[in-house]
Amino acid sequence: METGEETRQYKVWNSLNSEDGVDQFQLLEDKVDGLIEMIKTLKNEKESFVEKFQIQEEKLADLTQQVEGLKSGRDKAKQRIISLLEKIEQIGG
Repeated sequence: METGEETRQYKVWNSLNSEDGVDQFQLLEDKVDGLIEMIKTLKNEKESFVEKFQIQEEKLADLTQQVEGLKSGRDKAKQRIISLLEKIEQIGG
C-alpha cells in the first residue's frame, strides 16, 4: 500500500525519465542559480550596510567627543565669569 508521499515521489521519478523531466531540472537549476545570485547580492548589500554603519558609529563617537569638549569649555567659561563677577563685587563692596 503506497502512501501519498510515495506516490508523489514515484511520479517525480517517472517524470525525470521524460523530456519534461529535463525541463523540470532546468527550471530547478535556474531557480537555484537565481537564489545563489540573490544571496550574493544580499551579502554585498550587507557588507555595504556594515561599512556604512561603522562610518556612522565613528562619526557619532567624534560628535560625542566634540559635545563633551564644548560642555567642558562652557563650564570653564562659566567658572571664569563667576570668578570675575566675584572680583567685581569685592571692588564695589
